[in-house]
Amino acid sequence: MPGKRRPPELLAPAGDMERLEMAVRYGADAVYLAGQSYGMRAFAGNFTDEELRTAVALAHSHGVKVHCTINTMPRCDEVEGLPAHLELLNDAGVDAVIVADLGAFTLAGKYAPRCARHISTQASICNPVTARAWYDLGASRVILARELSLEEIRTIRDRTPEELEIEAFVHGAMCVSYSGRCLLSNYMTGRDSSRGACAQPCRYHYALMEEKRPGEYFPIEEDGQGSYILNSRDMCMIDHLDDLMDAGLTSLKIEGRAKSAYYAAIVTGAYRHCLDAAAAGEPLDDVWRDEVEHVSHRPYSTGFYYGPPGQYYDTSRYIRQWQVIALVTDCDGEGNTTLSLRNKFRAGDTVEVVGPDTRPFALTVPEMTDADGAPLTEPRTPGSVFHMELPRPVPAWSLLRRQADLSAK
Repeated sequence: MPGKRRPPELLAPAGDMERLEMAVRYGADAVYLAGQSYGMRAFAGNFTDEELRTAVALAHSHGVKVHCTINTMPRCDEVEGLPAHLELLNDAGVDAVIVADLGAFTLAGKYAPRCARHISTQASICNPVTARAWYDLGASRVILARELSLEEIRTIRDRTPEELEIEAFVHGAMCVSYSGRCLLSNYMTGRDSSRGACAQPCRYHYALMEEKRPGEYFPIEEDGQGSYILNSRDMCMIDHLDDLMDAGLTSLKIEGRAKSAYYAAIVTGAYRHCLDAAAAGEPLDDVWRDEVEHVSHRPYSTGFYYGPPGQYYDTSRYIRQWQVIALVTDCDGEGNTTLSLRNKFRAGDTVEVVGPDTRPFALTVPEMTDADGAPLTEPRTPGSVFHMELPRPVPAWSLLRRQADLSAK
């Protein structure tokens, strides 16, 4: 069994303030987020200028760093506003900016001198020469292309300065195109994938139509379920954290700024516990490892770390087998809990509770009370406040969930 090692940074997504809270509370060392422009996730909630300041203050109060994405390729009319945005990030105390464009990189050095500069995976860094070139220009970290193997990552680590930090994605959605450089969405829907608005046409179920038979569709089939010729699995490296640490990675990145607050909480918490165990030379606890199966996901693979993952033809649909029903906002030492409703449930249902540093446990829902103390059997209004007695105390930001197969049919 290897001895105790210092774990790499765990970097979690924060699409909005609630997702930021979840990532921070569930164990992230750092979060990455974006303002209202220049980020690669147009449909994440993102942060206004004032929210950015609040987000940085919140994260820093918990010892968590904040990285802000500026990883689109700005057009002529957009680049004019970039200096002011960079000055805002600099003044707000953002720890690092994530850039892909050389011009944005240069402007960041001038207008956000207090922010470290990280090079986005959109720059497709695949070799030590490119990594070293960015370091020589002033980058403190490179975020590697997702198409690299562990062996290639080791080579880059061995052939670059020790001071250069190396980050890689270890969990989340994969793109069929090379590091996200795809124009399918632009062509088919007018939504620019390289500007954070991808409609994911690679996930569509395609059929063939003959020119003289409009409206008559012929299946394109690998098997009886059809063919998803551009589809890919999600990445999950939670079972291989020792290998990731041995490769010399500085930071392990979870994809998902456009995903739910529940996803941010559960995946961050799972990797936090498993990463700490791996660093301590301890076996992974199956309870925490299994948590990545409790979020919405496509079938998992190990990405390109051990060689090309191969194409996945069965379906592009997500596996959704759990539903969040309530968020704990307060709990006393006796387990008397105040909650905010997310989805309907009722007394007598079997549910699970999971929270920051709280192992999941099941219970049968007792009778509850509403905000005024009146008996309540079935809370119905999303966001409504109610009370429940739990068998043990749990921290705020814990979640109640139940099994519910919400996978698309």
